[in-house]
Amino acid sequence: MARAIALSFEGIAAGGGPFGAVVAGPQGILGEGRNNVVPGRDPTLHAEVVAIRAACALPGSHDLRGAVLYTSCEPCPMCLGAAWWAPCSAVVYGNGRAEAAAIGFDDAAIYAEVARPVQARVLPLRRLMATEALEAFTAWAAKADRAPY
Repeated sequence: MARAIALSFEGIAAGGGPFGAVVAGPQGILGEGRNNVVPGRDPTLHAEVVAIRAACALPGSHDLRGAVLYTSCEPCPMCLGAAWWAPCSAVVYGNGRAEAAAIGFDDAAIYAEVARPVQARVLPLRRLMATEALEAFTAWAAKADRAPY
């Protein structure tokens, strides 16, 4: 956790947000990241996502079972999703949602949006070419050597 907090200060110094994250396994740190959204011009460059990407590049696998994500702040919905899909075995955080919201990083609207039915969401979602899209899912389901995740 100390390294994640140190990375949050590095992020501030580099022009990013005040967030840092580390993925650690039994053998030590697998990946680390700091918020790089503004300098990197990429809204997905949250510290947790950067750390997870780095950790997955090391063993060459998307599977981080047994690893813990240490992050300077409770993960936003995107980062929580990344930790879920990794799948990390646990998430340990410093600051909570309330502290993040108090300095302008409020994820409440996103959490509320996800809980709404699709047709009631603020960001419009529209389904298109569902039959054609389903063909890819059918091909995946029939693929004998598919990688599970």
